[in-house]
Amino acid sequence: MTDKLTLNIRGMTCAACVRRVERGLRDIEGVAEAAVNFATEQATVEYDPKLLNTEAISKKVHDLGYDVVDAPDRSGSVVSTTVSVGGMTCAACVRRVETALKDLPGVEEAAVNLATARATLTHHENWSGVEAVAKRITDTGYEFLGVLGETLEDPVEKARAEEVAELKLKFTVGAILSVIVHAGSMQHWFPFLNSIPRQMMLVILFALSTPVVFWVGSRFFHGALKAAKQKTTDMNTLVAVGALSAYLYSTVATFFPVLFSKAGIFPHVYFDGASMIITLILLGRLLEAKAKGKTSRAIKRLMELKPKTARVIRDGKEMDLPIESVVKGDRILVRPGEKISTDGILVSGSSSVDESMLTGESMPVSKKSGDTVFAATLNKSGTFIFEATRIGAETALAQIIRLVEEAQGSKAPIQRLADKVASVFVPVVFGLAILTFVIWLLSVSDFTLALLNFVSVLIIACPCAMGLATPTAVMVGTGLGAESGILIKGGESLEKAYKLTTVVFDKTGTLTRGEPVVTDIATVEGEDPKNVLAIAGSVEAVSEHPLGQAIVEESRKRGIPTVAIEDFEAISGLGAKALVNGRSVLLGNLKLMQSKGVALNGMERRNLSYADQGKTSVFVAIDGRVVGLIALTDVPKDTAAETASMLKSMGLKLAMITGDHQKTALAVGRALGIDQVLAEVLPADKADKIRGLQAQGEIVGMVGDGINDAPALSAADIGIAIGAGTDVAIEASDITLIQNDLRLVPRAIILSHQTIRVIKQNLFWAFFYNSLGIPIAAGALYPMFGILLSPVFAAAAMAMSSVCVVSNSLRLRSMWKRKLASSR
Repeated sequence: MTDKLTLNIRGMTCAACVRRVERGLRDIEGVAEAAVNFATEQATVEYDPKLLNTEAISKKVHDLGYDVVDAPDRSGSVVSTTVSVGGMTCAACVRRVETALKDLPGVEEAAVNLATARATLTHHENWSGVEAVAKRITDTGYEFLGVLGETLEDPVEKARAEEVAELKLKFTVGAILSVIVHAGSMQHWFPFLNSIPRQMMLVILFALSTPVVFWVGSRFFHGALKAAKQKTTDMNTLVAVGALSAYLYSTVATFFPVLFSKAGIFPHVYFDGASMIITLILLGRLLEAKAKGKTSRAIKRLMELKPKTARVIRDGKEMDLPIESVVKGDRILVRPGEKISTDGILVSGSSSVDESMLTGESMPVSKKSGDTVFAATLNKSGTFIFEATRIGAETALAQIIRLVEEAQGSKAPIQRLADKVASVFVPVVFGLAILTFVIWLLSVSDFTLALLNFVSVLIIACPCAMGLATPTAVMVGTGLGAESGILIKGGESLEKAYKLTTVVFDKTGTLTRGEPVVTDIATVEGEDPKNVLAIAGSVEAVSEHPLGQAIVEESRKRGIPTVAIEDFEAISGLGAKALVNGRSVLLGNLKLMQSKGVALNGMERRNLSYADQGKTSVFVAIDGRVVGLIALTDVPKDTAAETASMLKSMGLKLAMITGDHQKTALAVGRALGIDQVLAEVLPADKADKIRGLQAQGEIVGMVGDGINDAPALSAADIGIAIGAGTDVAIEASDITLIQNDLRLVPRAIILSHQTIRVIKQNLFWAFFYNSLGIPIAAGALYPMFGILLSPVFAAAAMAMSSVCVVSNSLRLRSMWKRKLASSR
């Protein structure tokens, strides 16, 4: 049995860092799997809690040279609550608070951290609640400051905001100083600087460029040192060595020019190059950090939906309480225009509720006693009271947030290529840079030229874009899906959906409504169809049979009143009989009519016709003769035909699987244009049918209701659960469609196609950029065109490559909106 832990990691700068952290974590005894996402800056670790604890995992990350941002873990199945405690000053305080909290009913464990002033409680679902925690902390002599994630600032967001602020400050300082250094380097361009002796100017340039290189660019040197301690290299190494080479060469040329003159070299200084390299790459980091923040907007929007308070009724009194104080069983009052605070069952009153934030469906949903309501949905009209049944991490919204977080932190198989390349890329670049230096030095005997090309190769080859190519697109794609009611498990599910060749639908409840509906009423000559339906509806009004209920519903919809009946008797498996206005009425199947010797009046031929169409017939007989026939069937959903057409236009094969009779199944299949119909299949055999299609080389997506179709959903390459967003289907399927709208199936596949297309574009440009940039930086264009790439331009190009990749991923939003608009 393994536990899952999500760590928020700061300090990763490229795909090489990702590879290093993954390898380091996987090397720990007890770790089953580790996946690191560069875009979300998160590591998801599956580990054996008997062999390992979370502190050891965090320590390993620190030992690798990175920082772990403390944050509540939403990924595991254990219910935990983190609160902030004020007033603690020493280890004795920690022990005192821990002991007090462990004594609370339902609390399994309490861990208090003095440095962060936080207490994390592991507890059962039914526990004493946050109010009891607050009271116990106060009674012990300390201050309760609130629940982390509800009343306090998210530390991960805070850390990101601090990073952007730091980058802004350093870039501003670097830009100002770099402009001055550049002007001083080109002293002859500016007459007002000509009065300053050249040697003095060089010392001034040294003084101005030093803080740019070592303070503004400190993150690159720290990163390079961390990599060196691990006996490896990354993009920080490339930047640090490149900038430092130009800086040190210029420093020696400034203070020890005699060393160059003895060698017959007339040195130039490149303080402006070193400063510009650092500043431009830092600009790229700043733009990249801002863009990465936009890719996670889906999570932020979902988090913002969480209500903060609830109007709870306790002991007959209404009181407004923080949401964290609500416990299971609380009765909560909701007025028009208010958000529903948590999941529950409506116990009194009625209303219509806007559930668009959860399902994407714009039409309000009617709610009455016994119906389920969900946290963060909006009450539109009536006032009602509901009983809280799921709180905190158990609510549908919390489950969706957790699923989207895990999806955005996941890694698509296509990313493994980039990770493998990145693991060997930096050492190869160093080799190419050294080779470039040697060739230029030997061929033109110009140390300065050789050094500039060496620096250009190092700078332009930084693999940031490779590391961002896949995760940023996955983040945007899964976020867009969540906003549209499509919950995608992660990058692997996106990539598999892109490869689908066949989509298999369960019939009952998925393609069809799941309940019989009256489709035809046939009568013998001289009989009124309304009269036949009135008599049948009157008899079936006291029946509980699904076919009878469908007849009653059709009678009600047509506004046909029922009449009084007498001596009702249900005939098991055959039908029913009764007296209506003193006349003997018999309802049922052909077998019943034949057993009672009823005159069929030629209606048996109509019965055969309906049977060929997959319909079930109910004969209506009065006083020993059939007067009419009512045909019923489980009709396709309104969107079924449109969905089938959309999927076929995408080049996908369609199949339907059902336990129904062959004729019934074929009728539905024909009506929808489905290629292959698998009928009379037992639930236990559905998974085998899926495997049979896979054996034929098909990549299969299975669409079902997510409960009784769970084995088939698991067997398929992609399991798609429809209309079950708050169900166990989230665990059973790869994609969960919250609305009961079949059109979300092709939309989910379209989203996967768009996302994978963007990933491939990103990877192509990332690889193409380096493949093209390195030879140019090495001087490949010099023999023919006399063109050399300055390290400053190399730095600008490298910085922009990452920004372009992230921007291309963000382009998914407009692509998706256009596609949705065209499909409506």
